[in-house]
Formats: sequence, structure tokens, C-alpha cells
Amino acid sequence: MSLATLAPETVPPPARLSPRAIAKLAARALWDELALCPKPGLVSLRDAGAHDDMSARTFVKSLFALRRPFASLAAAGAAAAPFATLRALGMRAEADMLRATGGVNTHRGAIFCVGLLCAAAGRACTIGEAPDDDTLRATLHDVWGAALVAHVAVCSTRSHGGQVAQRHGAGGARAQAARGFPDVFDIALPALRAARAAGAGVRVARLRALLALMARVDDTNVLYRGGEAGLRLVQQRAREASASADILRASEAMHSELVVRRLSPGGCADLLAAALFVDTLQDAPG
Repeated sequence: MSLATLAPETVPPPARLSPRAIAKLAARALWDELALCPKPGLVSLRDAGAHDDMSARTFVKSLFALRRPFASLAAAGAAAAPFATLRALGMRAEADMLRATGGVNTHRGAIFCVGLLCAAAGRACTIGEAPDDDTLRATLHDVWGAALVAHVAVCSTRSHGGQVAQRHGAGGARAQAARGFPDVFDIALPALRAARAAGAGVRVARLRALLALMARVDDTNVLYRGGEAGLRLVQQRAREASASADILRASEAMHSELVVRRLSPGGCADLLAAALFVDTLQDAPG
């Protein structure tokens, strides 16, 4: 028997994850983002960062409430449901989040980013394609791209991100989605994977991905709280921490400064969670 005959039998098929399995990985990504520490200005298991309206407990309540909505989004994506359906499911997920947290917005941005990626993963797995970077981005573009572009044009002001998008011209989560999440695939994931390839542990690799985002993303949460000056400060401190010989100590110092200044890069946290979801999604058994 020739090697050519054997080869097709030795190539594993693409992962065929169920919507429930996809949702489990999405919730795990939210947990992994929460557990990361030090995380400048952000809520972690250690402290509430620059927030006085939420804690790690609030986030845990939220992520548990989002498991079923994420599964619904993955199932809708598997069926190539129209964007209007995904949007309705996302709004329902927001309601579940707010009910679980007593009205505190912990994961609105993550619902949008991770929820859309759940839908793309559901679609990819249903048609027998591996949910790799290129497939997920192509699925978002091919199935919901036109609707996402139209959605950006109708920017709501009900969220801080929407208000900042109008005031400062920042794109936020909607523009990210319409462009196939470049900050996830072109910034966070390369930084995460490069750090891991260089021998960094899980904590440092994830922190490098977060700092890469903070250094380059026009985070609407920071713009809302600190304006252009606050954003430039966060970006500069993130670049400095990334270049430090002791990234953990530098991140601790940055965390302390952002807490004092009440600056919270929540948009970057959402993008990190999305990157962690994509990363673990590709390692999951089918």
C-alpha cells in the first residue's frame, strides 16, 4: 500500500463542535480574561481595578448567564441566520447579563465580539471547515459582512462606545466586526502566539496580548473616561510595559496608575477575551 493511499486516512477531519461546546469555550475565554492579573485598570480576581460599580463576583455572575445565549448564537450561526436574528439574540443576551448583575454592564462589548465569533464558529463547524483564523474572518465577511457594515452606519448612543464613536470618530466593536476583527486577528493573536513561541508562560503570553491591544487600540472606554489625553497615556504606558525587562512589575505599576486616574481599557479586555476564545477554539477536540 502506498503512502498516497494512507495519507487521507491519517489526516484528522476538521473539528465539528456543537453550539453547546462552542458556548462553553466562549464562557471559558471570559473567565480566562477575568483571571488574568495584573491587568491595568481592569477588574480581576484580585481587585476591581478602576471600577467601583463591579467586582470579580459581578463578572462571574455575568459569564454564567451568558453560556446559553452564546449557544443560541452559535446555533443561529450554524443555520446562517440573518444578522437581524443575531442582533436580537445579542440583545437578549444583554438582558440576561443585566438581570444577573443587577443592572451592571460587565460584558456588553464581549457579547458583541465573542457572540459574533460564536456564530462564525457555529457556521464553520456545520459546513465541515476548521474554525481557523481565515475561516472565521471569511465567514463573518461572506455571511454577515454587508449587514455589519450597515449596522456601523446606524451607531447608537445608548452605550458609552456609541457616544464616543460619534464624539471622537472611534470605531468601537461595531467597526471591528465589520472589518473582520483586525485587532483580534492582527494584534492580539499574533502577540499571544509569538510570546508563547518564545517560551512565555500562559500568564505572560496573555498579558503581552493585552498590552499589545492597549498600545494600539483606540479604546472607547478609555476615551469616555479620560478623553484623548487618557487614551494617549494608556497607549504610551502599554508600550513601556511591553518593552520592560520585567513585564509583570511594569504592568503592576501601570495598573496602579490607571486605578488612580480611573481609566479602564474595557474594550481591550473584550478583544482579549475574543482572542482567547479563537485560540482555544482551534485547540478544542471535535
